[in-house]
Amino acid sequence: MGKPGASGPPQYFGFLMAALAAKSGNSGNFMRKDVSDNSEKASPLFTVFTPTYNRAHTLERVYNSLKKQTLQDFEWVIVDDGSTDETRTLVESWLEEPPSFSVRYLYQSNRGKHGAINRGVQEANGFFFIIFDSDDACVPEALERFAYHWQTIPESERDLFCGVTSLCQDQKGHLVGVPFPGDVVVSNHLEMIYNFKIKNEMWLCVRTDVMREFPFPEVEVRYFPEATVWTRIARVYKTLYVNEMLRVYWQDQPSLMRESAPADNAAGGRIALLAVLMEQIDWFIYDPTYFVRCAIHYARFSFHSNLGLWSQFSALTNIRARILWVLGLPIAWAVYLRDRSKVGHKKT
Repeated sequence: MGKPGASGPPQYFGFLMAALAAKSGNSGNFMRKDVSDNSEKASPLFTVFTPTYNRAHTLERVYNSLKKQTLQDFEWVIVDDGSTDETRTLVESWLEEPPSFSVRYLYQSNRGKHGAINRGVQEANGFFFIIFDSDDACVPEALERFAYHWQTIPESERDLFCGVTSLCQDQKGHLVGVPFPGDVVVSNHLEMIYNFKIKNEMWLCVRTDVMREFPFPEVEVRYFPEATVWTRIARVYKTLYVNEMLRVYWQDQPSLMRESAPADNAAGGRIALLAVLMEQIDWFIYDPTYFVRCAIHYARFSFHSNLGLWSQFSALTNIRARILWVLGLPIAWAVYLRDRSKVGHKKT
């Protein structure tokens, strides 16, 4: 597996910015306002984006990781999605002695992570957009390695790529999941899921213009799986996958999905599963069991969302998805009843 920083990328990426600017037709004249001093500066190469909700106790991991980056050509955009803890105070304390990079803190009422991501994309000034969760960390060379690997793509082909994706390690330095099928692989998210059976945590560095092309659905749900958007991007763009563990995926925090009752996340889960059955059914032959499970949970979450059989059936407009749904209904109903029973027991 490739070691971060093992090869010798150049330390100065001005030539890369010039190439990116030339490709976008702006001749390098990207301009932004730096909120720390209101001076005009060239747009950063990266927007590192952190959506957060009541994570004041872990957010410093992100901040410390960014201060240690060997490539400092980035801005940090934080969207606070309605926190009630000390997040704002913490960020303000950091800005008393401003770091070498721009920091923007934006507060909004709670819209869920998908809504926070859309806000972050709207605000982004960087050429690349990286989602850096509020309880994670990264290696010091992370941004430098992303920039290096992007540069290895021939300039004439970069329009075909959405970005670069790396692996993750846990806080003990162990690989999370399995490696990609090669040290450097040109593929897409759909192929990774279905051809290579890789569904573990990854870290995506995506062109900001592509993120704006594929916004998250603005739906009022607590949770919406990010993979829905990544698979839509995969229909249009390639990704460069690299076997380097650049993100530190901490596993010491409780998962919202594991903590919540199934009904709490049913609306977003149903929308995401509907997207799988409608948009990815052409991959059925690669993993039939997965699609059967998706059909079962689509019906299960639909029941939790108070949607009857006709509404569930009507939303599925291809015959294969409808057949899977019919076959999975008995199991879905049984699981739904079990969910309700568990909730009833907890209340008593």
